Amino acid sequence: MISETSAGDASLLEWFKSSYSDSSNSNECVEVATTPGTVHVRDSKSLPGLRLAFTADAWAGFVPYAAGR
Repeated sequence: MISETSAGDASLLEWFKSSYSDSSNSNECVEVATTPGTVHVRDSKSLPGLRLAFTADAWAGFVPYAAGR
């Protein structure tokens, strides 16, 4: 995982909201954007804020873990 200090050139990424987001409260959401080999994650309440970047393998390992919580 790479912790990025700013959103950088996030305008080039195609962000989408998690399918598990609460549709009744659009402010509580995680957004994801993918590039070859990297999955970017950000908080929808802080678009210019911090982002996390995961390798595809790290993301593939994280998703089943998070789904079980």
